[in-house]
Amino acid sequence: MILERRVPIRYILGQVRVDLIYIIGFAIVMMIIEYFVSFELPLTIPAFLGTAISLILSFRLNQSYQRWWEARKIWGAIVNDSRSLVVQVKNFTRSHQTPEVEQIIKEIANVQIAWCHALSKSLRKQNATDFLDKYITKEEKKEIEKHSNVPLALIDLNSRKVQSLFAMNVLNNFQYVEVDATFVRLCASMGKAERIKNTVFPKMYCLLLHVFIYVFLCMLDIAITELNPLIELLIILVIATTFFLLERTAFNLQDPFENRPTDIATTTISNTIELNLKQLVNEKHELPKTDPDSFYVL
Repeated sequence: MILERRVPIRYILGQVRVDLIYIIGFAIVMMIIEYFVSFELPLTIPAFLGTAISLILSFRLNQSYQRWWEARKIWGAIVNDSRSLVVQVKNFTRSHQTPEVEQIIKEIANVQIAWCHALSKSLRKQNATDFLDKYITKEEKKEIEKHSNVPLALIDLNSRKVQSLFAMNVLNNFQYVEVDATFVRLCASMGKAERIKNTVFPKMYCLLLHVFIYVFLCMLDIAITELNPLIELLIILVIATTFFLLERTAFNLQDPFENRPTDIATTTISNTIELNLKQLVNEKHELPKTDPDSFYVL
């Protein structure tokens, strides 16, 4: 997620450098052709096309941001339910505190932390099991590694730990149902995040918009050939940069789990959850240090 810091110019221009090279090349070719052949195109034609593309691009940006914002709300719900889970099992068992019960509560907190990190990594197509030794036993890790969906296996593991508290009569029926409802919400959030990850934004829509931007810029270049070549090139470059940056922004926002600077900061959110849950079960923990010069967090 990009922070409210100065974004490097090289990152901004790096998003559209290839497209700008193509447009500059076309403009230079048109200048050479114009030297030998004179031709005109009414400015109203590219103006009309530019207006239409602006409306389509605005709609595309809106749809992409909605996907990004939905992903952020999902991870906001994960934060709330992760805290609720540990608070529930901790306070529901307050009148039955024994070393065994306290240990199970700590295990529930650690498995929930592992679930958050595993979900973050699996959404980004990274290894979701290489870090599990910090949170669960070797036997549990071997069991988890058998599953293709690691976060789902971790929720199942945690649910069994809560069930063990119920079997010990530490939780009553009402309390067990409440904790189970929290697991249901966590599963629902995981499913929503996976839906965004696995639902591809219509490729033909993206491709046609990209092609139409090129057509518009080429027609605009032809329509302003009577201007000074340097002024013409500058105008094309400014307009092209604006359109391509907006299009690239929409492209990045539409997929919020791709390990890019524009992603939802699931790793940072998971680290915050870890800090909160560790403190709830009286275990010392500090947030990992971040690069103060970085303009984004993951």
